[in-house]
Amino acid sequence: MTVNELGREDYPLFSKHPELIKSPTGKSLDEINLENVLNDKIKPEDLRITKETLKNQGEIAKNAGRPAIQSNLERAAELTVIPDERLLAMYGSLRPYRSTLQELLDMADELENQYGATITADFVREGAAFYKERKKLKGDN
Repeated sequence: MTVNELGREDYPLFSKHPELIKSPTGKSLDEINLENVLNDKIKPEDLRITKETLKNQGEIAKNAGRPAIQSNLERAAELTVIPDERLLAMYGSLRPYRSTLQELLDMADELENQYGATITADFVREGAAFYKERKKLKGDN
């Protein structure tokens, strides 16, 4: 089955297509169980969602007529490659009055060029323009 064939009937992936779900370290759903947790065979990184799983869920949403959900899942898929600490710092920088226009534009460039997160980069650029218009940038308050 290719991703483009996933539709409404394939939801939820967990029960309908567990073979399509892997941890970032390559573990299958069958391997993620209490016994392996207790035997220290499961690490925190094994419990994270992958870019592929989010994209598969997005394909189901698209084929079910839910393009907004697909868009959100595509954006989430982009964020899986960004280290947690950096992602949290970016989140804090996006709050009103926390960043200058240039800092937001630099963040968008980082998202696009370093992480390949083009959808999210465009989202940040859009937010930066909005903050400029509404006087929500650092120093505007």
